[in-house]
Amino acid sequence: RTYKVYHHLFDRDGRLVTKGPGGRYTHHRGLFFGFNKIGYGDGKQADIWHCRGRVYQSHSEVVSSEAGPVLARHRLRIDWHGQEAELIAEEAREMTIYRVATGQLVEFNSRLETVAGTLELRGDPQHAGFHFRASNQVADETSAETYYLRPDGKGGPGETRNWPDLEDHVNLPFNAMSFVIDGQRYTAVYLDRPENPKEARYSERDYGRFGSYFEYDVTVDAPLEVAYRVWLTEGETTLDEVRRLDCDFVDPAVATVD
Repeated sequence: RTYKVYHHLFDRDGRLVTKGPGGRYTHHRGLFFGFNKIGYGDGKQADIWHCRGRVYQSHSEVVSSEAGPVLARHRLRIDWHGQEAELIAEEAREMTIYRVATGQLVEFNSRLETVAGTLELRGDPQHAGFHFRASNQVADETSAETYYLRPDGKGGPGETRNWPDLEDHVNLPFNAMSFVIDGQRYTAVYLDRPENPKEARYSERDYGRFGSYFEYDVTVDAPLEVAYRVWLTEGETTLDEVRRLDCDFVDPAVATVD
């Protein structure tokens, strides 16, 4: 129950819309970030996804936090532990959540620094990167009602795409999943900043898990920095609206004072 750090999302009425431990694939939890194949040291390997053996993430410190009627924000220190439970990396993770008229806007920012030499971050689209997992009710009851909105249009109910089965399912500016919990439909929009490492390889599942991963070598001189945005809205949304959200993320408005 405590082998990885993840974040839950609730709707405006307080209903939990993301998944915790247990259910289908217990390692899928809320918003989470990790890699199932991390090489380091003299041939050592760490799976910071399933967190088997002595490998795990630990929450080390709340560096700062604030909350108010518009937003809530916290900055965390998260430690990544290798195959012998030794510290291999330190992550500074900042989450900012804005309450908006139709739901929640989540900003996810992370900086990962090595303390064990070069970390070779590897994996596959299903078991690495930054992902969203909806409530286990989607897996148990409503997966046939799940559909995706992609840059080329709306997919059919239950229809998914995955790299490498589809080799062009990479470097998407956005992806969006629409799903149903307790009769309420939600749409989670996943926005990938162009400056994040590429090639970003995408994965989708009808039971409510989607996201992307990339390969990267973390060194002392080249820490990993990523930024994602997730919009959780109640009801359906349109492709035009998702495109607008993506433009706002990539090219935000700039205010100046004369």
